[in-house]
Amino acid sequence: MNQLSDYHRDRVRAVLNASPLIPVITINHPDHALPLCRALVDGGIRVLEITLRTPHGIKAIEQIREAIPEAWVGAGTVTSIAQYRQVESAGAQFVITPGVTEAILEFGVTSEATLLPGISTISELMIGHNLGYREFKFFPAEVSGGIPALKAFAGPFPDVTFCPTGGIRRDTARDYLALKNVTAVGGTWLTPGGLVAAGDWDGISEIVRGSLADL
Repeated sequence: MNQLSDYHRDRVRAVLNASPLIPVITINHPDHALPLCRALVDGGIRVLEITLRTPHGIKAIEQIREAIPEAWVGAGTVTSIAQYRQVESAGAQFVITPGVTEAILEFGVTSEATLLPGISTISELMIGHNLGYREFKFFPAEVSGGIPALKAFAGPFPDVTFCPTGGIRRDTARDYLALKNVTAVGGTWLTPGGLVAAGDWDGISEIVRGSLADL
């Protein structure tokens, strides 16, 4: 059984250490991708998780990788190896899944795009841990126990760190980041639909600046 290499672990740690806040980005209109991501970076974000929740995600990854080379650009909501291969080809530097399968975990061991697997239970964590994964997305965080769950995970797995996502708000992000086993948090509050639809990119940048200042 292959094990996750130090190279892959260094890469995923670099992603998580680059920004305490990771926006969960859903592109509903292709023309929004570049100005939205520029607004996030202008506000201080250095990691962009572009989800595959719409058909525009893969094209957006290609576009943003070329246009904003100073940011880490990755794919979120990847649920199959076929999608994993697609986003790799599009230039994604990292992949985030909402959950795990053994097949995806094993694929991630040798993939060029480093994997941050999503888990919500200790059992799922143990499957990934057995393959050498030590960094995980905790999703959906609030529904799955939130801060008390992460504190409980720290007992049997003191070597594991998390990026919790799902239900986290601007006013609760700081509490999650105060945990020793949390490196970054993900959220959709950084990209509110109303501002995106209105093209209020300055407003997006201000939300990012304010959110980072709150930490």
